[in-house]
Amino acid sequence: MITIGDLASLARVSVRMLRHYDAIGLLTPAHVDPHTSYRYYDLDQLRRLNRIVALKDLGFTLEAVGRIVDDELTGDDLRTLLRTRQAEIAASIAAEEHRLARVAARIRIIESENAMTTAHITTTVVTPVRHVGLTAVAESATSEAVGPVIQPMYPRIIEALTAAGATPTGPSVAYYRPEPTAGEEAVRVHATFPVGDVDIAGLATIDLPGGEYASIIHTGSMDTVDSAYQQLNRWVTDQGLHLTGEGREIYLEMSDDPADWVTEVQVAFTR
Repeated sequence: MITIGDLASLARVSVRMLRHYDAIGLLTPAHVDPHTSYRYYDLDQLRRLNRIVALKDLGFTLEAVGRIVDDELTGDDLRTLLRTRQAEIAASIAAEEHRLARVAARIRIIESENAMTTAHITTTVVTPVRHVGLTAVAESATSEAVGPVIQPMYPRIIEALTAAGATPTGPSVAYYRPEPTAGEEAVRVHATFPVGDVDIAGLATIDLPGGEYASIIHTGSMDTVDSAYQQLNRWVTDQGLHLTGEGREIYLEMSDDPADWVTEVQVAFTR
């Protein structure tokens, strides 16, 4: 047998923690000296302690940890459980990182409200064009609402294009238009590619409308694209023109680093 101090050293935990685990019945000593009250543990109990620490570090409550270790899960079962929890934590971290990026972008927008420039805004007349792709509804046109809706579409589109042996003839275009039947701020999101006149199994034919658009080049992650839309919307309004609520993003350059992305952002207007 080993002392409580030896077990704490082996597992790299505190003696105080081991005493607490004893008090709640999570890890009881193999023997307690009746005269000194010293706690002694079997070396085999290190295995249970390692599982307790791993589960606790992954966010399980001590009550849940007790149920799990008492079920005497096999090593494979425990690895599966831990990997599942690991994936959940990774997803949570990724979501919080996106949230931080959006907050930072919003701060930059607020800080530059009085300094927004329209010097790089141009107008263009767009002709209707045939694309293929997928559509879905987002609760609003903000990057926070659109991102989770549009991002899963692209792997499906690429898979369908690859299966059909089709090569896009130009950059991908995301197109948005109001969808009032789904909510006051809802938009219909279209993720598209131009492929000529061919039909692609599993993808919809999407005719992008023509019209007049105000345009600006946005460099960087799409988490910060709301600033570009604000500049365009302000310019259209300042010119006495009328926004239609339709917008599109033409993905000119896409690399592994979102900071290097180059996107042409357009909003439709009428005179």
